[in-house]
Amino acid sequence: MHADETHAWTPHDAQLGEVSLHFLRGRNRQGPPVMLVHGWPEFSRTWRKNLPALAERYDVVAPDLRGFGRSSKPGHVCPPQVYADDLLALADHLGGQPDGASWAGAFTVIGHDVGAFVGQMLARAHPERVRGLFFFNCPYDGIGGRWLQHGQFREIWYQTFHQMEWAAEIVGTSRDTCRTYLSHFLRHWSHDPHAFDEDLEAWVDNFLQPGALQGGFNWYRSIAEERRRAIAGEAPAPQVIHVPAYVLWGRHDPVLRSEWTDGLEDYFSALTIELAESAGHFVHFEQPDLANDRMLAFLERVHARAPGPS
Repeated sequence: MHADETHAWTPHDAQLGEVSLHFLRGRNRQGPPVMLVHGWPEFSRTWRKNLPALAERYDVVAPDLRGFGRSSKPGHVCPPQVYADDLLALADHLGGQPDGASWAGAFTVIGHDVGAFVGQMLARAHPERVRGLFFFNCPYDGIGGRWLQHGQFREIWYQTFHQMEWAAEIVGTSRDTCRTYLSHFLRHWSHDPHAFDEDLEAWVDNFLQPGALQGGFNWYRSIAEERRRAIAGEAPAPQVIHVPAYVLWGRHDPVLRSEWTDGLEDYFSALTIELAESAGHFVHFEQPDLANDRMLAFLERVHARAPGPS
């Protein structure tokens, strides 16, 4: 990691009931609040190429979701909505600080993969607290049965594997086994298979922390029943999200396929969709200049709008 990146943020921890959330914070103290939410296999470091640019104008926090990174790793599996509740609790915690009043109101959520799904849950449960949504490669219920069609199971096998009681033990047998497992996804899902080469050992260090592999895998246990209903066509009718939303989706993602953007407009009433033509699953990391440009432009538009009634 480059020195100019590490100087752009400071690490923090917030005790929020049963969990402590670790987060990075980079801020313009006069800037509106923005929360960056990672996916799997990621943690807050995944935003290292984005946080410095955003923090020049905004008050930016990048938490590790529960079970991930340096956040608490409860031994039990919780409903998926709890991950969204944690983010709201973090915003409330920040809003209660002497210099964090803006967090007591609405903030923008930028999410990738799991983080994009959690962001949708937050926006549906607490629309008054979400100013805007910016997502990279965004799972949503409208993907439905396509998770399993046209040979796609060969790309999502890991979601079932992660639900096995012995999965974390196998992956964490040694540093080499952990590195081999993580590098498969970081290389196979990226359009440039070498995009994470500089960071791979930091990823291994992170997921070899006690409980970190299982903590990440627990997301897939948490979401399993909701995913099953979506695949079976049993998901409830979409609750449309009305806040401004922008999706920047990597064209070459093998696990969240870019053609799956076709149903997003049923779930968002004010949506812009763009494909990142030279990226795979990790647009923010593979094409950070493009990602930063689009995020900053979106944030400028969202925060130029007069806030609606709360």
